Amino acid sequence: MTPGNGAQLLDGSRVVLAEGSVYERLRRHPGIRFDPDVGLAGLVHDAEARELLVGVHRGYLRSGEAYGLPMLLQTDTWRASADRIGRSRWRGFDLNAENVALIREVVDGARVPIAVGGLLGPAGDAYDAGVALAQEEALRHHTPQAEALAAGGADLLLAATVPALPEALGLARAMAACGLPIVISFVARRTGVLLDGAPLDDAIATIDDQVDPAPLGYMLNCVHPLVLASALAARPAAAGRIIGLQANTSAREPEELDGATELETAEPEPFARELAAVTRTFGLRVAGGCCGTGAEHIDALARLLAALPDAAA
Repeated sequence: MTPGNGAQLLDGSRVVLAEGSVYERLRRHPGIRFDPDVGLAGLVHDAEARELLVGVHRGYLRSGEAYGLPMLLQTDTWRASADRIGRSRWRGFDLNAENVALIREVVDGARVPIAVGGLLGPAGDAYDAGVALAQEEALRHHTPQAEALAAGGADLLLAATVPALPEALGLARAMAACGLPIVISFVARRTGVLLDGAPLDDAIATIDDQVDPAPLGYMLNCVHPLVLASALAARPAAAGRIIGLQANTSAREPEELDGATELETAEPEPFARELAAVTRTFGLRVAGGCCGTGAEHIDALARLLAALPDAAA
């Protein structure tokens, strides 16, 4: 797609298939070492790791192509803020643009419509709202990365695993200033609140009111499909603005998952059925995986999503 046309894909498609986990799959791969500051963003400069990275993304792309579904692929830049790059071994490198280029390489010649999402994440621990940035601090922190992803050719900007409203506001302002469609993806509890206690519907209304242009929509990620269903039952006013879910295979609370040494996963078919069900029930337009998911989960999901009315590209 032409950069900036991410809104066209998300608005014009009944459902868009997102990828499954990349970070957790490669973190457990023998011989792969993540940079302690930027995570997997630096793997673009390691020939063997880059090949593995491309292979994971292409595996997810094959599922979208097999079932004729438009797709959202995201850059591996969740930890590639300017501050983190500046204190890493990659100081002076444009890791954000380089990771956009990697995804462009993956999707070159794709047989389904693709949107490339430039991915940002919270400055601190995504499961700890207590370390989240205040709004103005977040604006300063996230602006250079948002600008780098936009300049690198992303179709839209997406902030994922955001635990607190003040940092979400700063992120949204930083991304909106770049002129691309933006999406904010929260971590939320089954009670319908963010990890800082902000009610999901109130958080959405606050960002919509204070950020111009407002986000294209909101998502949840790193939570189980049943958590999303419970959260939206508790806060039904949020349902109309929640457009997607990248689901964790575990239904545990964030505190139980934070720092867990063992990855809790689930069988692909039951997980895919649960995710497809909430996609249909709540009219989500983006569905994919997060921690615990792999190629088999996304392939099973793609098969079910393709059976939804008007799902095909």
